[in-house]
Amino acid sequence: MKQVLAVVLAGGKGSRLEPLTRDRAKPAVPFGGSFRIVDFTMSNCVNSGIRRILVLTQYKAASLQRHIARGWQGLFCRELGEFCDVLPPQQRIDESWYRGTADAVYQNIYSIEKEQPEYVIILAGDHIYKMDYAKMFRFHLEKKADLTIGVLRIPVREASRRFGVMELDSEGRVIGFQEKPEHPRPVPGDPDYCMGSMGIYIFSTRFMFEQLCKDATRHGSRHDFGGDIIPTILGDSRVYAFPFMDENRKQDAYWRDVGTIDSYYEANMNLVDVDPLLNLYDKHWPVRTFQPNVPPPKFVFAEKDRRGFATDSIVCPGTIVSGGRVSHSILGVNTRVNSFARVEGSILFDNVDVGRHARIRRAIIDKGVKIPPHVCIGYDPDEDRARGFTVSENGITVIAKTDGVEHLGHDSVEVCEMLT
Repeated sequence: MKQVLAVVLAGGKGSRLEPLTRDRAKPAVPFGGSFRIVDFTMSNCVNSGIRRILVLTQYKAASLQRHIARGWQGLFCRELGEFCDVLPPQQRIDESWYRGTADAVYQNIYSIEKEQPEYVIILAGDHIYKMDYAKMFRFHLEKKADLTIGVLRIPVREASRRFGVMELDSEGRVIGFQEKPEHPRPVPGDPDYCMGSMGIYIFSTRFMFEQLCKDATRHGSRHDFGGDIIPTILGDSRVYAFPFMDENRKQDAYWRDVGTIDSYYEANMNLVDVDPLLNLYDKHWPVRTFQPNVPPPKFVFAEKDRRGFATDSIVCPGTIVSGGRVSHSILGVNTRVNSFARVEGSILFDNVDVGRHARIRRAIIDKGVKIPPHVCIGYDPDEDRARGFTVSENGITVIAKTDGVEHLGHDSVEVCEMLT
């Protein structure tokens, strides 16, 4: 794997995750309490033996850059040729933002060329999965491929307009490619499934440089790997598909693009189940992140009507449940749930403070938000919208850092008790 350089595309806006992406890029959105979405791709690199990584950022990158610096760069030794560098848009070609995935890599050709890798693996920084890239790399070498694409077996109805879809021959060679088609071509003999691109590409470096330079001068190109480069090379180049091999060690393969509030909420809530689909406690394939130096979580008061406890929940370090009740929820670092408050089916990011007698249900609360005492959130979607909060299609209330909850009037304790 010393021959491989990883390029992580981590500049996505994540507009469908608004307002969680109002102040941060999608890869920097918290997940599962302690983690960020980008941690899964980064952990896959480290666990696969890849020790040279370039992270390409673009939109609202400050939070992501800070997280990479604190949680990842210390794992690499520059003197041994290892690094994890964050690269903002260099604008070496012109003054435009990245116009597509291929253009993002093309504008950083100088940084890639300087490292002289024989192979480059292109990765998305906003997907949640566990994968050993070394297995895919060995497949690339065995097939003597110019390009190898990671593929996932996906229901046709889910792939429509969302995934690049491939046709394969019996040897796994790609003979057809559709970019986010409305009617994907199914797998022969199985009309319900198709082979979707995971956005993972292993290139032989010289071949990649040639294709990027050709695409940069092609009139009308969107400068995207899936939409422009791959379709043009299928006839003359050796392009193979590598089927996703899951390191999650569960019955069903786990891969998620938590691109909407509802899919994000569902994926997080699954983590508090007795047997979650994604195993975060796996010592075989650990997921790493930045761990702040804070005390363990604490639960205080054991009185009749004032008892601090959490059930079926993830509670991160530094959090205090002080006489409040928490169920089926995820509490981030340094969060506080004060006396007589209730949190149910919700995701609270770091440094959230829930006031006394407050009620929170089916909600996502961003970092540093202070919920006033006696306030109910998530019980009346229309009222939450009237307050200026985002409410998803499935009724999940989202409060962003800038929503200003301090203006909320105090709901009566009696009304909250009736609702609960």
